[in-house]
Amino acid sequence: MIGDNPRLQSWIATTLGLSGAHIAKELSGGNSNVTCLVSTDQKDIVLRTPPADTISPKAHRGVERESVVMSALHGHVAVPEVLAWCPDSEIIGRPFVLVEHIDGVSITDTLPTAYNSVDAVNTLGDQLVDQLAAIATAPWQELGLGKLGNPENFLRRQLERWLEVRKSAPVRDITQLQSIGAWLLENLPADTVTGVVHGDYHLDNTLCSSQAPELLAVIDWEMATIGDPLTDLGLFLMFWGPRKVEPPGFNHVQAVTRLHGITERRILASRWAQASGISIAALDYYMCFAFWRLAAIVEGAYELYVQGKVDTPYARGLEYDVPALLQEAELAARGDW
Repeated sequence: MIGDNPRLQSWIATTLGLSGAHIAKELSGGNSNVTCLVSTDQKDIVLRTPPADTISPKAHRGVERESVVMSALHGHVAVPEVLAWCPDSEIIGRPFVLVEHIDGVSITDTLPTAYNSVDAVNTLGDQLVDQLAAIATAPWQELGLGKLGNPENFLRRQLERWLEVRKSAPVRDITQLQSIGAWLLENLPADTVTGVVHGDYHLDNTLCSSQAPELLAVIDWEMATIGDPLTDLGLFLMFWGPRKVEPPGFNHVQAVTRLHGITERRILASRWAQASGISIAALDYYMCFAFWRLAAIVEGAYELYVQGKVDTPYARGLEYDVPALLQEAELAARGDW
């Protein structure tokens, strides 16, 4: 995709009034979609699109969902401004969205050189929690997001879906997938709340300043929906700080938060509860749910590896990662997180 594309250049000029557009380079960040820097005579912008080799005719739905959610939340949450959505596959071969370019970095296992180690990470932790509270309490109905998802029986539907998927095509015997899932079904919280759910919220899916610990934008909204926002809190906290199983499953996610002196999970949880006004009385449940759900989802990639359909370090690593996540799920159900 890198280089000049006359159709794209013309479309951007007509739609946004920006001349000389060309795809300068592919950017990192995001797992399922392609992210490219587009340079124009006036400014840089970002293009997001499904990968060229996708076989699903609905692959663009995630990018389209991103554009809808970010457009609605802009001004309420730190998200890049959506500049244009193009459903026309004739321009670059598939639909795409153009968004504001945020001059930031995605932090995974290495801190920017300007950061002051643990204090910088703790500052980001507070900002991440505050943004997550803003997401959870965004006025989604007023913002036109009422059709984004079905919040009715949100947890139950998630549990039943992934229990059935894993039961229908197992390639190894992991009894915890079914036993923990059954426990989660039997212990569904009596009272739940409804709000915007990012679906994959953690430090790695944000852009931060390289000069100082400052959260600039939350990115990768393709899994966003309307549901139970406590699921986002559980997911964020499961990756934060020291883990109960070593080495932890998905060791790379939020790896910089495993420094000595990092803010404790429960302190961040209390900050979120105060900012959002949402009770965290059932947080043990949501922590268990977060570990279990991720294990249930990614076991599918391990099945593809066993079947010889994929062979990547990520897929091979799931031989350990999935059981490790389930160990932490069991501990979380007992309040040990």
